[in-house]
Amino acid sequence: MLQRILTFFERYSFGVCTYLGERFNISISKIRLFFIYSSFLAVGFPLIFYFFAGIVLDIRNFIKRKHTGVTDL
Repeated sequence: MLQRILTFFERYSFGVCTYLGERFNISISKIRLFFIYSSFLAVGFPLIFYFFAGIVLDIRNFIKRKHTGVTDL
């Protein structure tokens, strides 16, 4: 049950924590906790960073998909 919930959120979220965890070799749960705790302390600033990073990653993935589609011809 818990694994299904985590899979749902991971699939439909931006994947910022996963990207940062893989990039810097840090546990994903620690990054998520950092965002949660720092959001309370910094009055939402980390959430703004999270959404901005999510948009950038989404655009980056979109460009990669477009680029690989052209080269497959």
